Amino acid sequence: MVITALALLFLSSASSALPTGDGAVQPISLPPRRCGTVASYYGQTTKDWDKYKMDQWLEAWMKNHSSEISHHSYGFSGAFGDWAMGNPDWSCRDDGSASSCDLDLCDNKRLNSRGDDIRSTYYTLEAVNRLHSYFTGLSEAFEVSAIASALSKDKWSKTFYKPKNNDKTINTLKAVLTAITTTIGIGATFAGLGEGTALLGTAGSVFSNIASGASVEGQLQLKQDKDDTFDKDAQLGAILAQVVVQSMKSFTAANNDLMAGKSYKNTGDIKKYLSGGAFVAFQGVDKNKVIDKMNAFILASAVNQLWRQQKIFILGGGKCGDGQGIGSGPKDYSVCRDGKAWYIYYWHEGNGDPFSGKQWGYVTKPPGADELGKGDYAGIKIADVINSSLDSYNVGEYNYDSNKAAERVQLALKKGWRNPGAQGPSWEGTFTIPVCDVSGAVGKGYYDGRYILEDYGKNSRPVWCGPICSDDWDKTDRFISAAHMNNFKSPKHICQDHGIRIHY
Repeated sequence: MVITALALLFLSSASSALPTGDGAVQPISLPPRRCGTVASYYGQTTKDWDKYKMDQWLEAWMKNHSSEISHHSYGFSGAFGDWAMGNPDWSCRDDGSASSCDLDLCDNKRLNSRGDDIRSTYYTLEAVNRLHSYFTGLSEAFEVSAIASALSKDKWSKTFYKPKNNDKTINTLKAVLTAITTTIGIGATFAGLGEGTALLGTAGSVFSNIASGASVEGQLQLKQDKDDTFDKDAQLGAILAQVVVQSMKSFTAANNDLMAGKSYKNTGDIKKYLSGGAFVAFQGVDKNKVIDKMNAFILASAVNQLWRQQKIFILGGGKCGDGQGIGSGPKDYSVCRDGKAWYIYYWHEGNGDPFSGKQWGYVTKPPGADELGKGDYAGIKIADVINSSLDSYNVGEYNYDSNKAAERVQLALKKGWRNPGAQGPSWEGTFTIPVCDVSGAVGKGYYDGRYILEDYGKNSRPVWCGPICSDDWDKTDRFISAAHMNNFKSPKHICQDHGIRIHY
């Protein structure tokens, strides 16, 4: 286990507290240890980095010591470790060593002899050490056994996919998994940073590139598998585990390139990743939270991709509580957001028998929706599905793809308005279920408009005799296509029977 610099500082500074037998806390004084001038700079904050112009200091140091960096076997970290602490073996590589980036601060003659540079030297040591702990923390969080045990769920098709005509395979599962790798990269990168880490401007941008790198590595893993027709009942979780493990290789590569003073995938060298003080006070990776967040991200993305192959969609936009003359939706599978109600549906296809009451099918909850929020899927809620899909729709309508996802992550981090990984599966783009805003149908008098929204039930079949999505035929047509309802007569056959022309 990596011993963080923060823990070392606590142990070397003053005292700690341990519980006594009766539950009270009794302070225990540690023997005083003289640390020298550097001790006066402990307790640094992110703001201190800018206050003391650390970006400029580090840039100048690397420029003035470029020869030492280029000739040292460990590059930047080795040269800086030697100059700052007298430790030429300070590699900070992710190579299995638990001590390659340890800090030797107290009573360090080399460090305490740096005069006016002591503060800047110390801040840089801490920032480098904590950036390294971020990468190694992610690596430790994603051990193969932990991933496999969490994700190896068989019988996925019986839970989240209802095959038409008893088809037992998904020929496009490779595309499904490829899409998931984008989520893996985004989720791991930013879940590891935690909710309180401030990554703005340049640092936010370069970390979004690490997310992209993890996604690419995962996609390369998929291309190595030649089976294009995975059985849905096979160990989909095991496939996901392989993708995640491959994705994590990009984090090791990023650490080692940056510590050597190299640019990682042309995104910039370590100066950019430390800019703005992103890591000078980083508190470390909470591995349990990362695993929980990532499991939720990965499972959510898998569910989304399986659902996106079926007639699953979201209707809403009217007032919460309905009563506007366009029907009522299923309350248990809805959200009320900004005074508007949104419902998720699965149109279960009929059997096509004109003499059967089930000829046209009916609306019900999506396959496996009742499993969300509990057990293996406790980290994913129906509200996450709807809210994430709404945000995706508001940004990219029905075209929120992996490029849009990467773009939005960069914007979020550059502007500092959200941490995608910390938000979890409700982050936009995790779910992209097609959305139709039916509020424009209120008061329009569409034929049988009172059945635009329906509650679940085997006798529930919505009737859409108008441009139900935003009162716009083109948008309605795009929605129908996104929801896989092209050439599907069920929602409109009554309209056509009454001579109403339908343009979708």
